[in-house]
Amino acid sequence: MSAALIIIFATMLIALALGIAARRGRTMDMEQWTVGGRGFGTIFVFLLSAGEIYTTFTFLGGSGWAYGRGAPAFYILGYGSLAYVISYWLLPALWRYSNAHRLYTQPDLFARKYNSTGLGVLVALVGVVALVPYMVLQLTGLGIIVSTASYGAISSTTAIWIGAAVVTVYVIVSGVHGSAWTSVLKDILILAVVVFLGIYLPVHYYGGLQPMFEAIDAAKPGFLTLAPRGQSIIWFDSTVLLTGLGFYMWPHSMGAVFTARSETVFRRNAVFMPLYQIILLFAFLVGFAAILQVPGLKGTAADLSLFRISLKTFDPWFIGVIGAAGVLTALVPGSMILMTAAAFLSNNIVRVLRPGMSDQSVALLARALVPVVALVSVLFTLRGGTTIVELLLMGYSFVTQLFPALIGALMRRNPVTTPGAFAGILVGVAAVAVLSLTRATIGSVLPFLPVPLYDLNVGIIAMVLNLIALVVVSAVTRGTPAIAGADGRQIAGK
Repeated sequence: MSAALIIIFATMLIALALGIAARRGRTMDMEQWTVGGRGFGTIFVFLLSAGEIYTTFTFLGGSGWAYGRGAPAFYILGYGSLAYVISYWLLPALWRYSNAHRLYTQPDLFARKYNSTGLGVLVALVGVVALVPYMVLQLTGLGIIVSTASYGAISSTTAIWIGAAVVTVYVIVSGVHGSAWTSVLKDILILAVVVFLGIYLPVHYYGGLQPMFEAIDAAKPGFLTLAPRGQSIIWFDSTVLLTGLGFYMWPHSMGAVFTARSETVFRRNAVFMPLYQIILLFAFLVGFAAILQVPGLKGTAADLSLFRISLKTFDPWFIGVIGAAGVLTALVPGSMILMTAAAFLSNNIVRVLRPGMSDQSVALLARALVPVVALVSVLFTLRGGTTIVELLLMGYSFVTQLFPALIGALMRRNPVTTPGAFAGILVGVAAVAVLSLTRATIGSVLPFLPVPLYDLNVGIIAMVLNLIALVVVSAVTRGTPAIAGADGRQIAGK
């Protein structure tokens, strides 16, 4: 067995041990399992949020986008920073309401705010549809990382099964506590590895950052700037806006909000989380360094740029360290995704169909569903093909469709009625599905617009249609069922 493989599997075992040990001294009822007893402080919430945000997509995709696309990759820096600014005001409001009403999940919040279990079911279904392909992404990345870092000794399929089994066990046992403790190990390791690679590789191969960028610009003129058409400044700005608004609409990201001890946690994190974007910058630098050193990676193979240049540069033991960091970027967000999807199915769908279920029964069912969700995700990973890729591309735009109804619900006098929220979400999600599956562009849908606007992110159309439906239906149904305002009181005429 190679040194790389020993390090990777040792890290998996440490993650499993940490995940299981995290439940010590706690009774895993629904509140402890899903939201950690609402007792996490600034550091744990920071690490848990970072664990969900910085995934295999960041580890492989960030460097891969820099390698294959150049300047457009920097949109990832932009939308994260925008989201953290929004979080300063958004997350304390979410926490206050969820804490006052002892909510467990994102659908709980919508159902309570709009006095509608049906809306909660809709939000749960949207969440599960978005989460399964996101879990597939983590497992796919895990397979690539282990297979590559082990020099082919472990197949991608075997790695996927092992990773899914590890994360399933500690999610069942410890819930969000397991995710929080493994995120500590993950953040320490990923920080050390990515910062080292981002500094060392440009210096080693080019003599520094400036010489590296000069060499890339000479070899590929224009690669380091946004294109006049396609992935242009219009595309960049609209994509940053759309994904920034949807950043905390991911169900597992909002679930992390419910774990906090107080609302001050989020204001502190809003100050420091942008610093975490620096890690992304180092990942980009690895991708840029690989352009001239491991040329010829096309399409999805660009995601291997980090490992290809590392295999060329380092001894097997250090490849194992890099692989271990990559594995943790799959396990930590994967654990939150599994837990959140299982909680949605149990608490927000089955419980609605069987309203007499006790909290204990709901908690037991949620834990029983974890291996089911994991198995479905593994099967999709192994057999899903291009359909999963298309679903993954729709995922972000799906969850962003929840943003308008959520903002309305947080206002002191909610202008959105329950039918309006239903209509907006349904129209937005349907538009995303149609536009993504048909691969439509702004130019093909709205050919009368000025040509520069053809580069708008197509998700903008779905958001506009969402808002139109929400406003029109809310205006027509004004005066129908009461909806809870931001302070939890019923507002007449809403």
